[in-house]
Amino acid sequence: MGATGTMGNKIRVGILGATGYTAVELMKLLLRHPHAEITVLTSRQEGRPSVGSVHPSLHGRLPLCLEDLEPRVVAERADCVFSCLPHAASAEAVSALLDAGARVVDFSADYRLDSPASYREWYEHEHPDPARVGGTVYGLPELFRERISEARLVANPGCYPTSAILALTPLLKAGLIDVADIIVDSKSGVSGAGRTPKLATHFPECNESFSAYGVGRHRHTPEIDQVIGRATGQSVSVIFTPHLVPMDRGILTTAYSKPLRDASDAELTAAVREFYRGEPFVRVRDSLPATKDVSGTNFCDIAVRRVRQRVLTISCIDNLIKGASGAAVQNFNLMYGFPETTALL
Repeated sequence: MGATGTMGNKIRVGILGATGYTAVELMKLLLRHPHAEITVLTSRQEGRPSVGSVHPSLHGRLPLCLEDLEPRVVAERADCVFSCLPHAASAEAVSALLDAGARVVDFSADYRLDSPASYREWYEHEHPDPARVGGTVYGLPELFRERISEARLVANPGCYPTSAILALTPLLKAGLIDVADIIVDSKSGVSGAGRTPKLATHFPECNESFSAYGVGRHRHTPEIDQVIGRATGQSVSVIFTPHLVPMDRGILTTAYSKPLRDASDAELTAAVREFYRGEPFVRVRDSLPATKDVSGTNFCDIAVRRVRQRVLTISCIDNLIKGASGAAVQNFNLMYGFPETTALL
């Protein structure tokens, strides 16, 4: 679905905010995509730096410069635009891109939540495009594949929410765990904080250290609640605690829930495996997953254990791939009718 541009049978692609970690991962994936052609990259940096000077891993692979362009100009040069801008700034650009006729995959949180009021509460900012909030398709193909294929705007999921939502939804839909008693404990590599320097991610601060942050107030909490609620039809309110681990990439999430009936490890695993039957990027395992098992891939690995009076669901993803850029390419494939695994396997 969607018209191709001037690149023959290829979709012209633009990337806003092309200096970050998710942007470079996205470019690497799209460079091997047979139906995509990157035609425009934007940045607010002075001058027109080459993409190879900003991301040396792309030296000689992509002959483009990063430009400071208005959304209207980007839409003239791209059919589909990936916005890697921060919240609020993204919505302003996305609104203009949609009005100019482009299709958009938005990496920010601007269109993930159910209402402008929820956005205001958690992001402490008035939403720049409130009319589209609550009606935008959430880009988790395992749950919303049919809607994604028809969408002009897709809200790419957050990395932590992806790991939690995929872990919990099958057991909730099967009626195996209590919706009112869920704790989500997650650990992420430092790249999850982005490329912009910050004191907490300065090497001497985070190396050889392990810390919790955003306790009780992390902005991914309402996203987890709302999307699981949307997928299961149940009101959910999880306790979510993220942690920073001194590694480059990866997320490991352990979700603790209360069982509603007696079920063995095998029964719980079978329920999750059945839910994800045929899904190309979810691997339900009998052994316990680790972040290295999924590093550099678009896989989410899941294992389930019954421990005394709790069910533990453990999931692992690469925060930059399945938690961001890989999911975006998966959504792009659905939006344009390409095989969902294109450029991802």
